[in-house]
Amino acid sequence: MIQPIDLTNHRLLAVSRASLAALRLAVMREAGPAGAACFQEAGYAGGDAVFESFRQWLRGQGKAGPDELDVSEFQHRASLYFKALGWGTMSVSVLHEMVAAVDSADWHEAEPEGGLDQPSCHFTTGMFADFFGRISDAPLAVLEVECRSMGAPRCRFLLGNSDVLQYVFTEIEKGVSYTDAIATLG
Repeated sequence: MIQPIDLTNHRLLAVSRASLAALRLAVMREAGPAGAACFQEAGYAGGDAVFESFRQWLRGQGKAGPDELDVSEFQHRASLYFKALGWGTMSVSVLHEMVAAVDSADWHEAEPEGGLDQPSCHFTTGMFADFFGRISDAPLAVLEVECRSMGAPRCRFLLGNSDVLQYVFTEIEKGVSYTDAIATLG
């Protein structure tokens, strides 16, 4: 059985999905494209508390710290943790030696009925950059390339160093698929 998370003792709070969606809509309306960066910054700022909460949650289950788990166990426990927090389920895979992917068919920052033309899980991209960066050998960047808010069946977040993901993003802007862009990495 998965142990519930005491939000107060983990320096977290619950916010409804409707509130997060309304906040995103208001920020994007008022700030335009810069609103995405605001959400990413906020997600990144909270990553420390989320990671420490994950550490406490693991201890409460008698598990080792995040940096002591093997890759498979870390991925499994992180998925259970984010599900327990209400974000949704996720899986982690390696797409290339320089790029990993986090996939979720039910990520709750996304709004499947949103009909958007751009990925919209901006808070998550910032949060994941900090969260996964804490177990990486180097700082990580995160780029959402598929989003349920755009009608995709899943949200897919790419994790890698900033130069690699900037290259992938630049190729996407040229009309190249992210899978083709990743395939051309050295």
